[in-house]
Amino acid sequence: QVFAAGGPASVVVYAMRPETMVGWPRALRTEERPYIAPAQRDLPEVGLLTGRGDTANIETVLKIKPDLIVDYGSVRQSFASLADSVQQRTGIPYVLIDGRFEATAASFRLLGNIFGVPERGEALAKYSDDLFKGLDTTLAGIPEDQRPRVYLARGPDGLETGLRGSINTEIIERAGGRNVADAQDQRRGIANVSPEQILAWNPDIIVTWDRNFHDRVAKGSDPLWQGLKAVREGRVYLAPTAPFGWIDRPPSINRLIGLRWLANLFHGARFPFDIRQDTRAFYKLFYHVDVADSDLDTLIAWADGKPPSIPARR
Repeated sequence: QVFAAGGPASVVVYAMRPETMVGWPRALRTEERPYIAPAQRDLPEVGLLTGRGDTANIETVLKIKPDLIVDYGSVRQSFASLADSVQQRTGIPYVLIDGRFEATAASFRLLGNIFGVPERGEALAKYSDDLFKGLDTTLAGIPEDQRPRVYLARGPDGLETGLRGSINTEIIERAGGRNVADAQDQRRGIANVSPEQILAWNPDIIVTWDRNFHDRVAKGSDPLWQGLKAVREGRVYLAPTAPFGWIDRPPSINRLIGLRWLANLFHGARFPFDIRQDTRAFYKLFYHVDVADSDLDTLIAWADGKPPSIPARR
């Protein structure tokens, strides 16, 4: 039995060996359930040991008595110290896995060995290796100044974003976009920006996962956005979020399908991506589920920048 210390770890454990999971950090929401295998849909909520708003505690872990605790993401000293502390206090082995994009394949192989399923680890590692090699080949032929300028709009008003170099937006840069939110003072992470700043940036592409913000832009109800190049040219895209976000939330291996999607949005035919076929294949390989046509329609509504032909599930 495995206790996932946070959101990113829960995605990895589920993808690698779902039957070992003792629960989810946050119980699945209704709209997420169709994209998770039936056996794991009703696992209990056990809270977070790490991450923003950590809600689990040592007592929770001792009560569950897992065989292993897994965390996935930053391997900075603060997280390593936490892992050591929890392991010492509980006597339960605690594994901290590097969650950086460049470490993905190696992390899959390591987890495959830890979980006793090396062939599974190799299959997921091959997917990520092939993806990154394809990206590198494509980007080698596209000079920096020819790559699209991208703004990640967070929140219902779109005025929160991730600064260049942060884990929240590294997917934009890895897919070959230029994040317009470049902090000159070397800050990283999330920041609030002014309408004037967004007008000055005037991005080529806007990406969001917030349905309310996308609705506001699509309906033209907020004049701030209507003058932007991305809006005028119909290049405002809604990232899928079920069962996990394609861009973030959490910043884990769920972003691999987002990388494919964004690279195609940014570079078109230079990086081929069949949103229906490739999404089905990813969800089958990583999430152990055959996505129904209706659920696929709901998942990718607005991901092409156009209103869907069916009502989007809210």
